[in-house]
Amino acid sequence: MDGFIELVRRVAAHCGLPMESVHTRRRDVVLPGYFRPTKNWDVLVIHQGRLLAAFEFKSQVGSFGNNFNNRSEEVIGTAADLWAANRQNAYRLYGSSYQSPVFVSEPGAPLLNPIIQDDPRPPFLAWLMLLEDCPKSRTPVKVDEPHFSVFPEFKGASYAKRYQVLCERLMSRRLYGAAALVLSESDDGVETGAYSTLSTATGLKSLFTAFAAKLLSTLAEVDDGG
Repeated sequence: MDGFIELVRRVAAHCGLPMESVHTRRRDVVLPGYFRPTKNWDVLVIHQGRLLAAFEFKSQVGSFGNNFNNRSEEVIGTAADLWAANRQNAYRLYGSSYQSPVFVSEPGAPLLNPIIQDDPRPPFLAWLMLLEDCPKSRTPVKVDEPHFSVFPEFKGASYAKRYQVLCERLMSRRLYGAAALVLSESDDGVETGAYSTLSTATGLKSLFTAFAAKLLSTLAEVDDGG
């Protein structure tokens, strides 16, 4: 996944951020959580003591049935944890240094309701899934409905389509600023370099365009004294 990490660096540099604002070393990509002590990301972008962006990149080759639910639970839980911590001021800058997290009351607000994300300048979260493009990932999959019906989008959907729906809903619920699905063929488990996407909204261009917009708006705030 090093190529995606390099893209983050290049976009950050293009937008005017210094390279030291982009953190990729394992010891430098740790953030405090709310339901757990810490979470390791793939890339963090921190400028002048302010968390601007956090990226997580995942890949999957084969074992689609075993891994889709696991990946879904991970990405949803990761966002829920970060936003809850953000709500408690875990990443908020006060003056020249961070203040320790302080409990903030959330009367009646459900955990994933966007209304509790009231920081006017929240960090940008991005998630990317690199999925093997093969017949098994493209073939419709049957779902079990012993008691209640699943949402129609999942009926007869392939694992690739399930990931697309996941990405779209992660964004529509404002859990992530961008979520992308990239399908790539492999030769004996090695990526060939060719790739495709299922929709513009869940494509690489949309993800990095949204990231660039976040950085440019942030730098504009700095220039204006914000």
